[in-house]
Amino acid sequence: MPLTEEQIRQFDEEGCVVLKNYLDSKTVKELNHEIDVLYSEIDLSTHPMTKFTTEANGEHVGDDYFFNSSNRIHFFFEPDSFDSDGKLIKPVEKAINKIGHGLHFLNEKFRNVTVNEDISQICRQLGYKDARALQSMVISKQPEIGGEVPPHADSEFLYTDPISCMGFWFALQDCTVDNGCLGYIPGSHKKYTVKKRLVRDLKKGQGTKFVRISDPDKVWEPSQEEDDEEKMFKDPTLYKLAEIPAGSLVLIHGKVIHKSERNTSKKSRNAYTFHIVDGAAKYDSLNWLQVPPDRPSGSENSTKL
Repeated sequence: MPLTEEQIRQFDEEGCVVLKNYLDSKTVKELNHEIDVLYSEIDLSTHPMTKFTTEANGEHVGDDYFFNSSNRIHFFFEPDSFDSDGKLIKPVEKAINKIGHGLHFLNEKFRNVTVNEDISQICRQLGYKDARALQSMVISKQPEIGGEVPPHADSEFLYTDPISCMGFWFALQDCTVDNGCLGYIPGSHKKYTVKKRLVRDLKKGQGTKFVRISDPDKVWEPSQEEDDEEKMFKDPTLYKLAEIPAGSLVLIHGKVIHKSERNTSKKSRNAYTFHIVDGAAKYDSLNWLQVPPDRPSGSENSTKL
């Protein structure tokens, strides 16, 4: 299903385009079933119970379980699935924030959605010379506790020089305002520049931090103008909401500002997403995700599309 000229135009102008009914209902059902199968395989007796949050300072991620997930299937918990004493108070299938980050390496169902001629054709249509897939994951925005994802650009987390990141985001359940659908600022990929990036904190030996792209040795400390810009991104009136049915595919430019709100409803919002970068661009050892995790740097071991 190649992109139409209108879809290519919208992606160029807005930095985001929705392809409704991209996946058929049979495939959507199979992928949701596969998520349940993966949940059933979690062994709580050996799991480090790593929580995943999206705090602005980047210090929320960085244990070995996280860093070693690039080509494995690891499970990350929603912080609000625990009580104040750290005890899990939700069933596992209602407690997981995401499953990542190497689903397309190890799971046939998700690999088939990721690595195929149709995806390759979309990449070529959008100008990729050597598209590489990485960071594949299920995002489970759980009922009542699914956390907010603050405004961000994906290229801050998967940085290449020049910037080449793009997200493929598949809705596996209906996405609504109530359960935390995606929202994006149309045209923000053209209006704003990416100024910071998330890197491994090599000095500490663990964790991550945001640094200034122009000087990776400097921890990100926004100027007044940059701080005002980030505060502006919180204005809900700037966002176009992607209320979409299950089976839809959303293409997200790596520089476009997007977010999702907390899921306060009683309905879950499963999604599958992976990102691509261009193998022609430089992918360095500062990026948190390396494939395999113990052999930085570069994307030469990511999946060629």
